[in-house]
Amino acid sequence: MPVRPENVHQAALLRLLRDGGRSRAELGDDIELSRSKLNLELDRLIEMGLVEQAGLAASRGGRRSGMVRLSPHMRFVGIDIGATSVDVAVTNGELEILGHLSEPCDVREGPVVVLDRAVDLVGKLREQGLFSQLHGAGIGVPGPVSFREGVPVAPPIMPGWDRYPVKEAISQELGCPAVVDNDVNLMAMGELHAGLARQVDDFLLIKIGTGIGCGIVVDGKIYRGVSGSAGDIGHMRVDDQGPTCTCGNSGCLEAYFGGAALAREAVRIAPRSPYLSERLAQVGHLSAEDVAEAAALGDPAAIRLIRDGGRQAGQVLAGLVSFFNPGLMIIAGGVARLGHVLLAEIRSVVYRRSLPLATGNLPIVLSELGDTAGVIGGARLITDHVFSAS
Repeated sequence: MPVRPENVHQAALLRLLRDGGRSRAELGDDIELSRSKLNLELDRLIEMGLVEQAGLAASRGGRRSGMVRLSPHMRFVGIDIGATSVDVAVTNGELEILGHLSEPCDVREGPVVVLDRAVDLVGKLREQGLFSQLHGAGIGVPGPVSFREGVPVAPPIMPGWDRYPVKEAISQELGCPAVVDNDVNLMAMGELHAGLARQVDDFLLIKIGTGIGCGIVVDGKIYRGVSGSAGDIGHMRVDDQGPTCTCGNSGCLEAYFGGAALAREAVRIAPRSPYLSERLAQVGHLSAEDVAEAAALGDPAAIRLIRDGGRQAGQVLAGLVSFFNPGLMIIAGGVARLGHVLLAEIRSVVYRRSLPLATGNLPIVLSELGDTAGVIGGARLITDHVFSAS
C-alpha cells in the first residue's frame, strides 16, 4: 500500500487523522477547503487505501456527517538507540503502540552490531504477527545528527558512527522509508504527540541520561539549528576547572551530572553511604539507579549528590528559560528517574534565577511516558515525512 499523499491537502488530512478518527465536518473546520474539494480529497484517500469510512458522527443539527479514519493496516516502527539500550516499537497510523521490545545494548559496539540488534528486534515483532509490511521507520541515536543526510556527525559517545549511513542502512534492511534524528528530538516528538506537551506548542524536553541534551519545540515543530546540533546543552561549560568531558573539553554539564559522572561520584561517596558501600561491595560498580535507590531509602549522601547535580543542571536550564521562554519544561531520561529530589532542586534554581516573566506560568515536570517517548517520537517523525506531499 503506497502511503505518500498526492498533494498538500491530502497530506494535511492524513496528519489530522493521525490524531484519531474524525467526521468530515470536523475536518472541514480544521482545513481551508470547500466541502466539495474536501470530500473529493477524502474519497481519493479512501480509493488509495490510506483512509476508510468509520460510520456516522453524532448530529450537529442537520444531516449526520460521515466519520473517517486512517487505514488500520498502516504500520510504522520507532527505533530508539540509547547509550546503553535499544528500544523498538511498532505502531499503527495513529501511533498507538502495538508491540514494544527493549534490551541492553552498548552503542560503543558500533553501528553494524547495534543496528543489527535493532533490526532483529523488529523481526521479533514481525514474528508476533504485528505487521507484514512497514510503511516507515524513525530512528533516534544519542549524538549529533545531520537530519538531511541521515548520518551521525562526530558523536562523542559513539565511536565508529561518524558519517555512518544509518538512514540508508535501515531503509534497505526494512524495505521502507526511514528518517534519523538525535534521540532527544525523538523524545520531544513523543511528548508532543502522546505526553504532557500535547497542548503546548513551545516547550523544552531535557534528557538527563548517559548524556544530557535538550529537544527544542517551536510552534509544534522540532528546532534543529543550521547543522542539526541545536540543544546540545550537555556540553555547555559550568566550571572551567571541572572534570574532563567525553567531548574533550573540561567542566561540561555532562561531565558533572551525566550517567557516567553520577556513577563516578557514587563510588566517591560510597564510604559515607551504607547502601552504596554495600552495593559496591556486592557488584563492584555503581550506577545512577543505585543512587536513586539510596536516595529513596533516605540516604543523606545520595540525596546531597542528587541536589548538587540538580543545582548544576538548574543553572544551565535557568539560562535556557530566560532565553527561550518556553511554555513547559519536561525532564526525562534515565537519570531523571532520580525523581522528585532532582525535580525539586531544578525547580528551585530555575524559578530563583530566571526572569519572573519567563517563569510565572512555567510548569517543570517529569515525563510520564518513560521508555516509550523515544519510540513514539520515532513513529511521529517518520509519519511527518510520509504524510507530506511527495
